[in-house]
Amino acid sequence: MAEKLTQRPTSVLKVVLFGPESTGKTTLAKMLANHYNTLWVGEFMREYLQEKWDKEKKVCEPKDMIPIAEGQMKRENELAKKANEILFSDTDLLELKVYSEAYYKGFCDPQLLKHALNNIYDLYFLTYIDVPWTPDDLRDKPGDRIGMFNRFEAELIKSQKHYVILKGNLEQRFETAVKKIDELLKNK
Repeated sequence: MAEKLTQRPTSVLKVVLFGPESTGKTTLAKMLANHYNTLWVGEFMREYLQEKWDKEKKVCEPKDMIPIAEGQMKRENELAKKANEILFSDTDLLELKVYSEAYYKGFCDPQLLKHALNNIYDLYFLTYIDVPWTPDDLRDKPGDRIGMFNRFEAELIKSQKHYVILKGNLEQRFETAVKKIDELLKNK
């Protein structure tokens, strides 16, 4: 199991879109990847849980976290080999850690915890909650958006991750992200 959670070394810069549900992470990841003519890693958790919901009408359980984490890392490791100078991720294992602790009374599988804290990314974009919340089969915390945002930011601070908060409309967020990424690329 540990090998499936291990982040493989790569020379590409890695940027994570990080934050609560329904804050525009997927949209921004796609836009940024297109802008930089590279790849982005989709959120494996969303596909895994949507399939579970469609088949069983069940939500995420603690036993799902490791298969989700393994699927996420498999995608990231595969796409990092093909990316053009930079890889955008719609989530990472640290995000799974935050969700696990939020939903399961502080519990996070020790293997997930270890890899979530050890994986390395060049920059995190923490997406703020100033965009409309959009309901779907999986989203369930429209009344606790600020609480979830605070959990995500606290984790970045605790883990000493380099991050930038993205606020405003889509264009403002995109412009801020491009400016920060261009700085990263310049200093690479």
